[in-house]
Amino acid sequence: MRKNWLHWGLALLMLLTPFLSLRSAETVKAASTVEIKIHYNRPDGKYEGWNLWLWEKGKDGKSYSFTEDDDFGKVAVIQMETDATEFGFIVRLNDWQEKDVEGDRFFTISDGKAEIWLKSADPEVYLEKPSVGPVTPPPPIEGDLTLKVHYHRFDKNFDQWNLWVWARGQDGNAFNFTSEDSYGKIATFKVDLKGASDVGFIIRKDEWLAKDVDADRFIPVSRAKNGVLEVWLLQGDSRIYYNPNDVDLSPKFLSAKLDAVDQITVTTSVPIPLVYDKKEGLIIKTGTTEVGIRNIVFREDGGKPVASSSFTILLSEPLDLSKPYTLSREGYGSVNIIFSGVFSTKAFEEVFTYDGELGAIYTKEKTTFKLWAPSATNVSLNLYAAGSGGSPTKNVPMVKSDKGVWVVEQSGDLHGVYFTYLVDVLGTVNEAVDPYARAVGVNGLRGMVVDLSRTNPAGWENDKRPEFKALTDAIIYELHIRDISVHPESGIVNKGKFLGLTEKGTRGPQGVKTGLDHLIDLGITHLHLLPAFDFRSIDETTLENNSFNWGYDPQHFNVPEGSYSTDPTKGEVRINEFKQMVMALHSAGIRVVMDVVYNHTGASADSDFSKIVPNYYYRFNDAGGFSNGSGTGNETASERSMVRKHFVDSVVYWATEYNIDGFRFDLMALHDIETMNAIRAALDEVDPSILIYGEGWTGGESPLPDDQKALKKNTGFLNRIAAFSDDIRDGLKGHVFTDTDKGFVNGQPGMEESVKFGIVASIMFNAIDYTKVKYSKTPWAKEPYHTITYVEAHDNLTLWDKLMKSNPEASEAELIAMHRMANAIVLTSQGIPFIHAGSEFLRTKGGDHNSYKSPDSVNQLDYNRLAQYMDNVEYFKGLIELRKEHPAFRMPEASLIRAHLKFMDMPAANMVGYTLSGNANGDKWETIAVLMNANDEEIEVELAQSGWAIVVNGEKAGTEVIEKISGNKVIVPPQTLLVLVDSGSIGSNLWIYLLLFALGAGAGGFVYWKKMKKNVKETA
Repeated sequence: MRKNWLHWGLALLMLLTPFLSLRSAETVKAASTVEIKIHYNRPDGKYEGWNLWLWEKGKDGKSYSFTEDDDFGKVAVIQMETDATEFGFIVRLNDWQEKDVEGDRFFTISDGKAEIWLKSADPEVYLEKPSVGPVTPPPPIEGDLTLKVHYHRFDKNFDQWNLWVWARGQDGNAFNFTSEDSYGKIATFKVDLKGASDVGFIIRKDEWLAKDVDADRFIPVSRAKNGVLEVWLLQGDSRIYYNPNDVDLSPKFLSAKLDAVDQITVTTSVPIPLVYDKKEGLIIKTGTTEVGIRNIVFREDGGKPVASSSFTILLSEPLDLSKPYTLSREGYGSVNIIFSGVFSTKAFEEVFTYDGELGAIYTKEKTTFKLWAPSATNVSLNLYAAGSGGSPTKNVPMVKSDKGVWVVEQSGDLHGVYFTYLVDVLGTVNEAVDPYARAVGVNGLRGMVVDLSRTNPAGWENDKRPEFKALTDAIIYELHIRDISVHPESGIVNKGKFLGLTEKGTRGPQGVKTGLDHLIDLGITHLHLLPAFDFRSIDETTLENNSFNWGYDPQHFNVPEGSYSTDPTKGEVRINEFKQMVMALHSAGIRVVMDVVYNHTGASADSDFSKIVPNYYYRFNDAGGFSNGSGTGNETASERSMVRKHFVDSVVYWATEYNIDGFRFDLMALHDIETMNAIRAALDEVDPSILIYGEGWTGGESPLPDDQKALKKNTGFLNRIAAFSDDIRDGLKGHVFTDTDKGFVNGQPGMEESVKFGIVASIMFNAIDYTKVKYSKTPWAKEPYHTITYVEAHDNLTLWDKLMKSNPEASEAELIAMHRMANAIVLTSQGIPFIHAGSEFLRTKGGDHNSYKSPDSVNQLDYNRLAQYMDNVEYFKGLIELRKEHPAFRMPEASLIRAHLKFMDMPAANMVGYTLSGNANGDKWETIAVLMNANDEEIEVELAQSGWAIVVNGEKAGTEVIEKISGNKVIVPPQTLLVLVDSGSIGSNLWIYLLLFALGAGAGGFVYWKKMKKNVKETA
């Protein structure tokens, strides 16, 4: 019996042996985890932008970052599930901007591991750590370098394409392609290096209609041979080639963009033969699943065979937007299908719009990290001990949750821990900073987890917004944070810093008040700060260089700028000091307005937005490049739900965490009306008195339809949001882009209607002939709070410089008269007045019309000039006092303006006059007359009634009587504005003051008599 069982067992074993062997073989072939460690040394220490392109032999490649440091240099540590034993790699700069070594290199896996060392410009792959001795960098090249740039376009259409080239740190110049060869067009030119180590360039169409490659590219000067640097460039390819044999001109897909859930727009390098309604060998897949093609649409259809390099594929069914897809064809390879126009579809919005909190959500017990990245295939969290340098202390995979949000929690108190995300989008891995970061390290390279309660200065819990009622009560003063304190004689310790605006008692030349004391002395209600969020253009590690920039190149919308703090390396310092500044201004009775630049970012293809969700946050032109409505290289797509959410969340954050009282929107017309009204509604929930205004124009052509733009002409569709009036600005002084052009105050005839239009704050007013208004032929404001009334701002020439350029023969006294009249018109007009810092002392920038990066010597508030023109400062103070004391100049409703303001018939051209009657807007003055004479001689004006008192003339301004006029005629001096008050109002007020004085004197006398009587009794 036992023998039979043994026989049966042996037979069964023999029967199963093939299957056991097969199972064993399958186990051997199963993928296992391999670890690859690549060390990389650059003798120049410049690692920014350098990364790895790595691939399993025979397969597609993928980008990896160097994420750690050691004593050799940078380290990339890569783990993957694979059975491959041979890998290829390239060390590259950014997205193929440059290769460190030209050829492909390879290494093999042994026992599941591989570790190699690489030295820059050395093709050797070292299996042991090599020595890296000190390297002396080559001396900088001075003088000219000849560049020879070859450019190939697959479509052979080079019309309007040219080069924009600059030596690093220098201004750029345009160069044309002037010759050609079999490869394509050639541009040969010289560049003055001035010691620069590389040359930047952009291939653009005409004057920035489009870019071939969106990112800036740089060519190292070290690659020059005999003073000549020769490169080959390829349409749509960011790589820079130094050998034409390396350029692949074979047929390939250039792009495949998902423009709708069932529609893909395709471009190829070489046309594909197509017939309408045929697949033509095109295959679309996700994983192993093929997607059906309904038909193909191209420009020349009609059933005839056509070779096309640009066509649209219509799918049989909508794609699953949560999955990655590829397009392939024999002979053309394959390409990842990227999200593009589909971002604007209702289908995408419904699937991926998320209304919850994003960013690093801190508690003392844990921090939850949430990143919206719907097109990412993998995301992980890097934690760092410092804001720059060093390797991650931890890398944590994140989990994809609802609506495209990736989430991970980390326990413990993470305050002060820095972080980034590694975002993998279809094989391209980028390290990015959280767009919702509330604190960052130096230069904004990493976000920082922050316990905001620890950033509050002492007394912050008691900070309150100064009292403010009607929007038209505002008097705005526009200032750059650095300008007010950096002057060597400002008397301010914290020059160029947030804290400079907290110092009291500061004095300058001849004892003049400076800084905060000067602002208090002026009497303004709102301080408008030029961009104070984190921007790109200043290197926060080299602040001793005193670098200056206006800051219109945003990097992190929710973080204060580091260069304005005393320590930009510590993320919490800038937050604390910004709050100290706000608190000091509020204590002084001044509200704070932030200049916000949500319409574009300083970076485009390499921005954090683009690294996390490529193509979503920006608008694109018909050529597929970034649209450039901002004039700076890109424009954000505010009409998309998650862009709108980002901007709404941002302003609410500043209003609640920093107690900001207002927002000025740069190029507001690049935002859609719906977004601007959503911002107004969200801020109303915080405080309805928060001021919102912006530029009702764009900086270039935008694909956003005009009827959706927050243009000046669409201001009536905006809820309590104001727009700058270029009508009154240029009506007063002349066109801002033509130095010699004149306006009303400096001698241009025919500007009266433009001035009148500005006086009534751009509303409908029957007495205005709109055909004669300089720009707007119809009213664009429904209410006076829709209009910002101004004559100068940080852009363009200062008013003083403009007057000097347009009136070179005028004396200083005449220029001062023009300057005073222009600002007097602004401060007595309806709407919301806006003053450029330093205008009160005739600010000059030496004729610099665009001082965005000019030195302090150009931009600083010159306190010597303040001391020199103190009488002009007093004039400004008087105008501000007049406006604040008399509500007739700041009526909140259009109906009140139409009821109380009446224009006069003037005796000569170049004059404007009007009255404010009937105790307008509750004013204690019954009737006010405002008369303007822009002529070179005095002119007599007859008024409707007799008995007047002048409170403003060309020499003095305020609420006190300067001169009384018994009759009904008044002489208006040349280039002068007069404000007159009916004598009855002044007289009645005088009787009130005399009565109060008498009552006070009587009461005082009675007390004195009682005291004396008591003393007499005690003596007796």
